[in-house]
Amino acid sequence: MEQINIISQPSSIILTLSISIIFAIIGITYSKKFQDLNNYLVANRSVGVFSLTTSFVSSALGAWILFGPASAATWGGIGAVIGYALGAAFPLFILIYLGKKFRISYSKRKTLIEVIRIRFGSKLFKLILFLSIFYMTIFLIAEVTAVSILIKYISGTDLWITALIVIFSSLVYTLYGGLRASIFTDNIQFIVFGLLLLIAFSYLISFNSNEFNFAFIELKKPNLLSSNYIPNFTAGLTFFIAVAATNLFHQGNWQRVYAAKNNDVLKKSLIISFVIIIPVVFLMGFSGLVAVSQNNNVIPDLSFFYLLLKEQSIALSIIILVLAISLTVSSIDTLINAISSLIVVDGKKVIKFKGNYLNLSKQIIIFLSLIAFFVASKGLSILYLFLLADLFCCAAVLTVFYSFYSKSLNEKNSYISIIIGLIAGILLFPTPDFSKSLLVGIIFPTGFFPSIVSQSLLFCSFILATFMPIFSWKLK
Repeated sequence: MEQINIISQPSSIILTLSISIIFAIIGITYSKKFQDLNNYLVANRSVGVFSLTTSFVSSALGAWILFGPASAATWGGIGAVIGYALGAAFPLFILIYLGKKFRISYSKRKTLIEVIRIRFGSKLFKLILFLSIFYMTIFLIAEVTAVSILIKYISGTDLWITALIVIFSSLVYTLYGGLRASIFTDNIQFIVFGLLLLIAFSYLISFNSNEFNFAFIELKKPNLLSSNYIPNFTAGLTFFIAVAATNLFHQGNWQRVYAAKNNDVLKKSLIISFVIIIPVVFLMGFSGLVAVSQNNNVIPDLSFFYLLLKEQSIALSIIILVLAISLTVSSIDTLINAISSLIVVDGKKVIKFKGNYLNLSKQIIIFLSLIAFFVASKGLSILYLFLLADLFCCAAVLTVFYSFYSKSLNEKNSYISIIIGLIAGILLFPTPDFSKSLLVGIIFPTGFFPSIVSQSLLFCSFILATFMPIFSWKLK
């Protein structure tokens, strides 16, 4: 793993520990007066526009924005940048309509999975419950891994140290204060990383003033902007579908839908969040286009940092470290509380437990956090597993949400539709080296298929997983 070691390891550890402890103290102190279950799960359904907006944005923009969009841009071109930006924001736009419908039709509920159980029954409910927890666990691992790798890159700090600090501090205040603590700390984290992002972008553009533009990319890497470059379309659509579908199954978003004071507050918060997220993710992706145009051998995951830290400034490195910790903790606390809420509300329908389900949820969260700690400590790439989780969500997204507008879809029909989508997607889902899939290259030789299929397996996999279920909706 490449390292630039601008900050000393002891300084990095002290800074990481200090920021994490501050957030933990703030979360615990604030939530002491909100210790009932209703506050833990949905913040007593009393959150206003500012807090809800900052919480939606903070929960959506994790440390992944420092890596993912720029990395995707280096090979997926402008299409990947646009797809990533729209995919990250689009679920919030959809929640303007779905959220209002759910709040009216299922006003006493607390989770998406609970609503699915009421709408369908136990079989489909269990499938979507597993899908949601699997996806959010992968997201948790991704966030911890990303921030650990970044801090190792800047300071040489061992991965396990950063992973331990951010996981433990997030667990302490989130398991104590629940959604109340998560939303309050999100407010502060939003202000912190909002200011730091503005500073980072201003330095980023000033350091690359003659190159941070479309003209430079057109000169050096014209294919990344070309309408004839196929990945501009396939990567863009793939990321849009994958990111949008998975975020619709993010229980953290649904908790905030139900936490809103009223429908007007929810609508305003979602619109503002949508407008904020698009330019942030777009600029992060655009930095990848500029980086690969400057240096064809740039490490994709580190494209943003290659541009920003070329002067190896200690001050900028500290800004990046604080930014990364704030982004990570804001998304981790959301994930922890989201998974916990699913177990508290829906666990009794799956697990027979004589004790308190809130305590059970905390035990399960600690177990999942240990898994996240172990994987993050190894520095393993979880992109492939993340894509698999995305595929699961894509196979279910249209069937599940269309069913709330069409009574013709019953549980059996919906279950079959999702399984068909999964099978179709898995048949074309690429192997870890992205050279072949179960159907293309293993069951049948690659030469049996047109090049557009064999060279765009991930795209084809997501398209089939997402849209194949439609053809089975009318089956009896």
